[in-house]
Amino acid sequence: MAKSKKKAETIFLVCEETGDYNYSYRRKPGGEKLRLLKYSARLRKRTWHNEKKK
Repeated sequence: MAKSKKKAETIFLVCEETGDYNYSYRRKPGGEKLRLLKYSARLRKRTWHNEKKK
C-alpha cells in the first residue's frame, strides 16, 4: 500500500491588533498553530500574528 503524501496548504498570518492579513506561508498540515511576532506596516511596529486559514 502506498501512503498518501500530505500536500502543502496556504496559511495566513493575521495581526491581532489590526486584523490585517500581512503574511502567507505554505506548509504541511498538522502541528500547532503559529503565533509569531512579525512587523505590521500599518502600526509600524512588531505585533503578534496568528495563523488563519482563508
